[in-house]
Amino acid sequence: MAHSKEKEFFYGWYIVALGALSLFFSGPGQTYANSVFIDFYIMDFNWERSLVSGIYSGATLAAGFLLFFVGSTIDKFGQRRVSLTVSVLLAGACIWNSFVVSPWMLFVGFFLIRLLGQGSMTLLPNTLIPQWFIQKRGRAFSFMMLGGFASSTLFPPLNAWLITSFGWETTWRILGCAILIIFVPLVFFFMKNKPEDIGLKPDNAGNTPEISASASKTKDISWTLREAARTRQFWLLLLCVGIPAMINTGLTFHLVSIMTTSGLGIGTAAFVLSLMAAVGFPITMLAGFVLEKVKVHFVFAFVFAGQFIFIIVLIFTESFTMAVIFGLIWGMTGGIERICISIVFPDYFGRRHIGKIKSIATTVMVIGSAFGPLPFGIAYDIFGSYQEILLLSLVFPVLGAAACFLSPKPVKTS
Repeated sequence: MAHSKEKEFFYGWYIVALGALSLFFSGPGQTYANSVFIDFYIMDFNWERSLVSGIYSGATLAAGFLLFFVGSTIDKFGQRRVSLTVSVLLAGACIWNSFVVSPWMLFVGFFLIRLLGQGSMTLLPNTLIPQWFIQKRGRAFSFMMLGGFASSTLFPPLNAWLITSFGWETTWRILGCAILIIFVPLVFFFMKNKPEDIGLKPDNAGNTPEISASASKTKDISWTLREAARTRQFWLLLLCVGIPAMINTGLTFHLVSIMTTSGLGIGTAAFVLSLMAAVGFPITMLAGFVLEKVKVHFVFAFVFAGQFIFIIVLIFTESFTMAVIFGLIWGMTGGIERICISIVFPDYFGRRHIGKIKSIATTVMVIGSAFGPLPFGIAYDIFGSYQEILLLSLVFPVLGAAACFLSPKPVKTS
């Protein structure tokens, strides 16, 4: 009886918890955490905002081009070894940022935390979970996303409190030490690359009769990167992941300014960001279960419908009530978006070469996020408002929705 009870709980759920922690500790490399430091750099070093913004965009862009190397390394050496290396290096990058005194040091610091934090620490769990789950992949990704929501909710106020209490230099050192003390040991002792390494199968097939019967009907067909790149769907999906990254980062980076020009302020902007995270969490949980039943490209199209709607709402936002409506729609859209982007590539192209394939998608996301803030800033400098760039932005959700409908799951022919 004891042996059968041990088999009841699938080790893959421990892997999901590690994936959630990886997303959580990607926080030091994410825009929502870095944005808290920006004004202190400008104030302490008397740098212009355009200089710091340009360094951030340039460093993000440079980091994006190296993510294919990270994906190839994952396929070659496995998630555990790469995750250990990346997390130790990310801790070192946080320490580096605590010693920044010049623009070139800031560029190196931003480059490292964007490559290792935003890029690698999110790429790794998104290639790890598909190894452990096929039938239950949707709900596994839903639970993993808890780490991302917790990160985006906790890090902005935590960083603000740490900086106010101890200074930005000490804050970076605390973040680095937290990664070394908490995350690195857990990866070392508990992370496994795939279920076959410990005598299991994805979804615990073989130990659970109902899952075994279901798994026999669904085979995981793997594509190489070259094979995937020959499909129309691969390139259209890259467009689908790049558009939200560009729009969301542009809005997040300039949200305080957007709200200020609408007669609101920083408090409203902060509330909208918190509301977005709070709403996105339950939507992501629900979407993960839905995607086990509904084709992913249909659900993905709803992301762009929501994006089109929340941009229109933002254009007409001049009151706190409209800002709340904008935050609610943005949060619901983001909740669906996260789970679709995580699921679609392993669902379409399989487990074996997911590191390389997913790294291309992550590269496009990082590049999209690098270009996001710049058009908004340029438009504001030219027109003195964000109305024009928001109207232009409506083109992109239309393109994204069309790309989704043209991207049913490809069929691999021998």
